[in-house]
Amino acid sequence: MNRLNRILVGILALQLVLAVVVFWPRSASSGEGTESLFPGVEADQIQEITLTDAQGTAITLAKRDGSWVLPDADDYPADPELVEPLVDGLAALNTDRLVTQTSASHERLQVAEDDFQRRIDFQMADGSTHRVYLGSAPSYGVAHVRADGQDEVYLTSDLSAQDAGVQASSWVDTSYFSVPQEEVVTVTVENAQGTLEFQKEGESWTLVGLAPDDTLNEGMARSFVNRAISISLLRPLGREELDAYGMQEPNAVVTIRAQAEGEDATERTYTLQVGAQDPEDSGYVVKSSESPYYVQVREFSVQDIVEKGYEDFIEVPPTPTPEELPEATPSP
Repeated sequence: MNRLNRILVGILALQLVLAVVVFWPRSASSGEGTESLFPGVEADQIQEITLTDAQGTAITLAKRDGSWVLPDADDYPADPELVEPLVDGLAALNTDRLVTQTSASHERLQVAEDDFQRRIDFQMADGSTHRVYLGSAPSYGVAHVRADGQDEVYLTSDLSAQDAGVQASSWVDTSYFSVPQEEVVTVTVENAQGTLEFQKEGESWTLVGLAPDDTLNEGMARSFVNRAISISLLRPLGREELDAYGMQEPNAVVTIRAQAEGEDATERTYTLQVGAQDPEDSGYVVKSSESPYYVQVREFSVQDIVEKGYEDFIEVPPTPTPEELPEATPSP
């Protein structure tokens, strides 16, 4: 190895050492204990959180009378078991593992003002606000994090972009409407194809008005009923009925008669209206008699309810085999 090559190798080695020194995660506490990324922030004092992704999609969670809700959907209830880990994670962010102190690394680590995995704005009970950027994940269970207005980037295992979803379904109980299957007595569906009424007899389902020569496809009927009695939401819309929801002339109306078990059981009737279809994502607006809220559901959740008619539940006779066909009579 000549002298020039030795010099180049030495420079490369020096660069590697400097990179390790600058970017290797290390404690920034100077022996005095871990310092909070947001000193004084306590989980129970966080009152509002807005999550934004790189495409600008955002969702806000707010605390109302001690409960978390979605204010943009008329305070639709959020699931506390889903929200509390986010709140606790924000309060737990600390400066224990420093990654870099230079702003030049912000874009690469996806914690820049215009390049991030998540931007989280949160407000405290005293009205003060904070902003933090969640960035890339160099390994499983950890992510880069930076407080707004600071150059320092840290590693955290308390939060990641996956813990900060920007869709409503990440923060609410997605089970919007459900009737226990064992309690259902009849299911009636009215749509553009007509009216279908299914009745339960023992463990089987029958179709009211079945023609004598027709045979009900019981598997199809059971699947149809199961879809009608359990609906999951994509996102809540709010309490106010808008013309765009199409509830004046719904695509389908489901009426369920149920009988609870027990000595004091009473019969109950539930209704489910399927309104307009969204031209952008093909989802449908749905309103249950058991909820004051209108919601949007995925197309496949209610497509059968909207589209299927009598003929869809009739078994098609099997095609006869050549051996089963009658023999042709020779012509004279």
